[in-house]
Amino acid sequence: MENGVNNKLETNKDQNGVIQPLLTDLYEITMAYAYWKSGKHNEPAVFDLLFRKNPFQGEFTVFAGLEECLKFLRNFHYSSADIDYIRRVLPETTEEAFYDYLANLDTKDVTVYAIDEGMVVFPKVPLIRLEGPLSVVQILETTLLNLVNYASLVATNAARFRLAAGPDKILLEFGLRRAQGPDGGLSASRYCYIGGFDGTSNLLAGKLFGIPVKGTHAHAFVNSYNSLEELTNKELRSKDGTKTLDLAIESVKWRDKLAPILTYLPSEASAGELAAFVSYAIAFPSGFLCLVDTYDVLKSGIPNFCAVAMALNELGYRATGIRLDSGDLAYLSVRVRHMFERIATEYDIPWFCKLMIVASNDINEDTIHSLNHQGHSIDSFGIGTHLVTCQKQPALGCVYKLAEVNHQPRIKLSEDIDKITMPGRKDAYRLYGTDGNALVDLLLKPDEPPVAKGKRVLCRHPYQEAKRAYVIPAKVEALYKCYFKDGEICQTLPSLDEIRSRMQESLMTIRMDHKRALNPTPYKVSVTDQLYSFIHDLWLANAPIGELS
Repeated sequence: MENGVNNKLETNKDQNGVIQPLLTDLYEITMAYAYWKSGKHNEPAVFDLLFRKNPFQGEFTVFAGLEECLKFLRNFHYSSADIDYIRRVLPETTEEAFYDYLANLDTKDVTVYAIDEGMVVFPKVPLIRLEGPLSVVQILETTLLNLVNYASLVATNAARFRLAAGPDKILLEFGLRRAQGPDGGLSASRYCYIGGFDGTSNLLAGKLFGIPVKGTHAHAFVNSYNSLEELTNKELRSKDGTKTLDLAIESVKWRDKLAPILTYLPSEASAGELAAFVSYAIAFPSGFLCLVDTYDVLKSGIPNFCAVAMALNELGYRATGIRLDSGDLAYLSVRVRHMFERIATEYDIPWFCKLMIVASNDINEDTIHSLNHQGHSIDSFGIGTHLVTCQKQPALGCVYKLAEVNHQPRIKLSEDIDKITMPGRKDAYRLYGTDGNALVDLLLKPDEPPVAKGKRVLCRHPYQEAKRAYVIPAKVEALYKCYFKDGEICQTLPSLDEIRSRMQESLMTIRMDHKRALNPTPYKVSVTDQLYSFIHDLWLANAPIGELS
């Protein structure tokens, strides 16, 4: 502890303190006891962590949360306090030897294969494959799902916002106050950054994860001033230190001087708002960005901002810009940009026309598409509620399914064909075309020859017999790496910026029709002919045969 703050998350080696073995569902422990009681607990097993459907009516997902999964596995151990609590929860008839078993449980016999964090992924392809003793890999289920579900969902949401805004707009995550609790707020900041956002308002996320932090002031700051007379400090020294001016007096002069150029009445501009802006400019002369919609954007906010910005210019400082938090964002941004351009032209200050316009106000993905359609002059979006809470779809729906036990494949059948699992160990490859775009993700049995560049391979739909095609890949990428073995992480964990870059590179290889917001084309996930036959043979072997009479 330092100054009352827990710094446990500060290094890449440490994990979030709330992520521990008891962050799980009770049924994982009851199953473990039943496995142990029947002598099945050490049988070798394989589990797949996957999802069945892309979120947000889209056709892609960003995989996130792997690093926290690996740290959890490395540190997995039940404390004596954990065992005491489990003892109170389970029935009194539970054998004492089971608690001894739990006390000595670790993950040294667990092996994990996974897709790289930050990769674009698709339904049916396991994100993580775990191999190890049945009871151990079963117990890990709920925690791993918790770590991957929200992380991947919010990273995907952030990536969709990035696609909507385009590569040149600055996206800022402002969601802490609306997030689902403290850990939800931290996770949102972290994984929105992976998904393509440029910064966050969350100071703790900035400290822990190195994410750039951004912020200005609230309406309350403006409301707290009534007049210039309230300012106890009005003077500001120039940037080069050669002179000092009364910034309040200079700002009033500029407000009157700019009135005919911007066609407003100085008497309509709020004196309290001007005082607030002067106060803020004195505090942050090199980072002067103001919220301008407390009273009236065009009659008060912009006149007051421009007046203070021009006064700062006399002292050698360049203002940063303004934020709009209400009203018709498309219309107001265009009007404000025109006002900036008039001043830039009138006073030969080219940088003034490029002042940043930030928009907030409950923005969602559809809002950005609408603004693009209308035409706007917004440079940056501050997005909170719809981003971090994923209001469009609150859960991804990852599942954790048994694929093999005791070297025997297992299949889960369902009347819903999307819920039928693909049995056994599987490897996965991404096949690319000559244009560099991904064509298909192909699953195959580990004992099949690896997919080779330039070699034709039959790709089949896992369940629909008629859907099949030959592919001659120009490039082949193996999707799985061994990330955890013998109780240790066996890959170098990338930094947050490296994961973010990987996401951007991966997304660029996905065709635009897969990424578009309206009616995107489904991406193909296929199986080899051998795996197809294997699945269907096992399906028929396990499906009950009805009898009519």
